[in-house]
Amino acid sequence: MRNGSVHHRPFFKVLIANRGEIALRVMRSARQLGLGVVAVYSDADRDALHVKQADQAVHIGEALPAQSYLNIPAIIAAAKASGADAAHPGYGFLAENEEFAQACKEAGLVFIGPSPQAIEAMGNKAGAKEIMRKAGVPIVPGYQGLDQGDEVMLAEAKKIGFPVMIKAVAGGGGRGMRLVTEAASFPDALRSARSEAKAAFGDPTVILERAIQNPRHIEIQVFGDSHGNAIHLGERDCSVQRRHQKLIEEAPSPAVTPELRARMGEVAVAAVKALRYEGAGTLEFLLDARGEFYFMEMNTRLQVEHPVTEAITGLDLVELQLRVARGEPLPIKQQDIKFSGHAIEVRLCSEDAAQDFMPQSGRMARWQVPDSIRVEHALQSGSEIPPFYDSMIAKIISHGANREEARGRLIVGLEQLTAFGVTTNQAFLMSCLRHPGFAKGDATTAFTGTHRDELLASRADVAFDTALAGLLLYVTNPRAPLWQGGRSLAATFPLPAKVEIAGHVHELDIMRERDGSYTVATGGRRDRFAIEQLDADAIRFRHDDVMDSAKFLRDVDRLYLQHRGIPLVVNDLTLAAPKAAASNGGDGKVRAAMNGRVVAVLVKPGDSVTAGQPVLTLEAMKMEHVHKAGIDGVVAAIDVAEGEQVTTGRIVVEIGAN
Repeated sequence: MRNGSVHHRPFFKVLIANRGEIALRVMRSARQLGLGVVAVYSDADRDALHVKQADQAVHIGEALPAQSYLNIPAIIAAAKASGADAAHPGYGFLAENEEFAQACKEAGLVFIGPSPQAIEAMGNKAGAKEIMRKAGVPIVPGYQGLDQGDEVMLAEAKKIGFPVMIKAVAGGGGRGMRLVTEAASFPDALRSARSEAKAAFGDPTVILERAIQNPRHIEIQVFGDSHGNAIHLGERDCSVQRRHQKLIEEAPSPAVTPELRARMGEVAVAAVKALRYEGAGTLEFLLDARGEFYFMEMNTRLQVEHPVTEAITGLDLVELQLRVARGEPLPIKQQDIKFSGHAIEVRLCSEDAAQDFMPQSGRMARWQVPDSIRVEHALQSGSEIPPFYDSMIAKIISHGANREEARGRLIVGLEQLTAFGVTTNQAFLMSCLRHPGFAKGDATTAFTGTHRDELLASRADVAFDTALAGLLLYVTNPRAPLWQGGRSLAATFPLPAKVEIAGHVHELDIMRERDGSYTVATGGRRDRFAIEQLDADAIRFRHDDVMDSAKFLRDVDRLYLQHRGIPLVVNDLTLAAPKAAASNGGDGKVRAAMNGRVVAVLVKPGDSVTAGQPVLTLEAMKMEHVHKAGIDGVVAAIDVAEGEQVTTGRIVVEIGAN
């Protein structure tokens, strides 16, 4: 499957058919090789950082991916318009799209990735498993048949034995994947998986696999070139996931011995050679408690988590991609690869972990990253997070001499990062890293589900958070005099305040003492603060003889506060008029829980529904969210259409009482 017999394929300007942090990542390595870089952008990304930092940028369409970043003719036209002679797909869906690789070839562009034939062979999960089975790679038992009838699928699932995993035959990223534990719930899960697969990949076909209980998710990074060389760069452990999408990745895996690494690496390299594969790829395996591993799929692209492999090998994987695409032989052999230390990466996502990881969009009012750790991102203060794309907004990567050092550095790096304005999973990631199970290296794919309540537990000292928030609202009140240190001769009296944090309302009294300190009373508790320094975005204070600090952003009656790395959003309700309780659908009106696209309307006017029955599905940032009826009744109106983009709070379905 080589691109012809001539290995030399020079190019001088690379178009990056992707957005955000991966576009900037590819730009960095391309420029180190002296190459020009071209960005593409949608309507939603007109002012994005990857557009500003490219040599050239070409507009390719409207906001939705199908009209822009997945629009192959528009991207090929952009390459021609800019004079690019190569295309790098990043790690989006186009990276595993044989039609895009073929279109590049036909347009005279060097596609920085494997051949269209290799992508096609490995892009279909059923076909890939058959190829790997013939190559002697262990395969998870399952069903990959052409007959996709509901009754056949259920019968095959029963043959395999529950629990089973439903997986979209095309694509990846956890889309079209459902774990089913019993036959009764299989039909609904099958429908949902097909719907998501069709929306994401244009193909509703699925396969079935035996669900291996509590496995590790281990992947092997491989490279091949047009000269027949193939290597592996060790494994990555990607077991910490939510919704079957990775959150934390590390290399090496705490569960992989040198002997097991050699076995898995040998299998992976044999597969690469059998395919005559060129470029970067990843073979993904499930590793059970006995040390047996089973092939799941091959990703014919660069992975989001490639920086941890770079950290422990000292190699630039994007540079290797570019060199292989130019027809150069791999510059290293297997025996030359050395592993040094340990690396861990977390994915910072714009989502609300407490609300089932619901995607979030909006304006990132303040964005600051630490200098002491590697952060891959494409943000700046004021950046808009659109609802149309993946929820991952940054990757934070640490490297240490050992795993514990890497874990500690990553926790500190997350504590120092500031993301105000859009809810992220920052606190959840820190909870994962600090959890004893993760610290011991025991995390499997069941980690977040098993420990969900612990990982989502709120800070123990809610009263302190409330008091600190009240103090900051008091001293940053634009209607009050600017804060000044020192003693005061004025008479003091408490000022009442009311704040809302995480949906809970707290009433408190704040008073400045004559010695210049402040007392905040709430719920029978009194906290005393002495402010040492107050800047526009940070406060330094003493509390119980401890000098401490916090970051903040005051936005009218909203306060963003981050103390010891944990971000809080505080609403000042002191002067707010009473408002009606927010509806959860109890009034019969089902409201959009997020900005998103309607992918399925599950009822029609006149249908009888019961409370809790699914009525509509929204999709945002690669996730589906099912909206349910709040009451028993009859569907009075459907206020949206499939394919329509809606905003948070919009009424989508109206239900009248029986």
